[in-house]
Amino acid sequence: MSLKAIVYVRNPPSLEILNQLLLPHETVYESVTTVQQGYEQIKQMKVRGAPAIGIVAALSLVIDLQLKLQTFNKNPNALDSDILNMMNSPLLLGNFIRDSLDHLNQSRPTAVNLFRTSDILWKATSSGIKKDLGTKQIIESLVDMAEQMLFDDLKDNNNIGKYGVEFILRNGDKRISVVTHCNTGSLATSGYGTALGIIRHLYAQGNLLRAYYTETRPYNQGSRLTSYELLHDKIPSTLICDSMVSALLASNKMDHKIAAIIVGADRVAKNGDTANKIGTYQLAITAKYHNVMFIVAAPSTSIDLKIKNGRDITIEERNEDEVVFVNGLIKQDDTEKYQIKKVRVPPQGVKVWNPSFDVTPAELITAIVTEKGVVEKEKGAKEFDLEKFLMSQS
Repeated sequence: MSLKAIVYVRNPPSLEILNQLLLPHETVYESVTTVQQGYEQIKQMKVRGAPAIGIVAALSLVIDLQLKLQTFNKNPNALDSDILNMMNSPLLLGNFIRDSLDHLNQSRPTAVNLFRTSDILWKATSSGIKKDLGTKQIIESLVDMAEQMLFDDLKDNNNIGKYGVEFILRNGDKRISVVTHCNTGSLATSGYGTALGIIRHLYAQGNLLRAYYTETRPYNQGSRLTSYELLHDKIPSTLICDSMVSALLASNKMDHKIAAIIVGADRVAKNGDTANKIGTYQLAITAKYHNVMFIVAAPSTSIDLKIKNGRDITIEERNEDEVVFVNGLIKQDDTEKYQIKKVRVPPQGVKVWNPSFDVTPAELITAIVTEKGVVEKEKGAKEFDLEKFLMSQS
């Protein structure tokens, strides 16, 4: 059982994505060779998690370009005339890259990493065209950038884990239990994870008593994906329903004494308002009531200084089928064979509202842990000054 959600090789060019819709029951990697296939992987949530989405978008573009370049070098007659013209013209190549990035940006509109990745790749393309670079040089520069994103994300995740543990244990705690929501581990990033990276770091240092994690309805990223990762790493953990967190925080049992709720982020506004998987907001409310730290773990690439506050964050609404149907293993007769089946729960005709994310106000967040360090609000403030923090770290 591999926990690598993204398997990329430069030479020969190859990109495979772990289909997370089939987890934890089947481990299937799917080949991605075009921008459109990358778009479908993201749109259909076969890959998810803000860092992973940005990386897959970048890699699907460069794989597409690498394969076109490879064909152009070996057998240009195999290319249709439009692609052949593009490979001979930096301007036409730029048009293709711009259209491809615009298309990829439509796949998951809430994840800021996707748009940041697009901006970086487009600036590099524009710069190459202005410098009169050839198409091969432009493509190779984008390949280098995409590979660097993959490397940097893994490094950043490890730093998030380190800084997060230092912050949570600063009062001298030795062994703690925590709660997390959705999936923020290796399957949502290039590896290790953000919120789950902090949990991994707690466990590695011997400081973790138990990690509780929610099912995360309606897509069950917790019960499917976080279960998969925690069991793989043999981390002491317990699955709970989304609606059980308040009861857990109110419990007096030894391993129920929760020190922190740790979540990831798809987009963090300039003031610290955070868009994350639906259900995060209510966890922040119950954390506040029970005087439990509420920690957002996110790379600085998830911070969007162009967004003043959470009211300006676009919230993606998804298909009602995600709510009314659930996937699971069905046992066939008395045999040991199982099949993955989709089962409808509510009756036909129900009305469904299915926002994929909610926004947690900065006022409810204790700290935001990034790869650059931990951000806290100034004394008496209800919001974070993330612009000041990022400038101080640049």
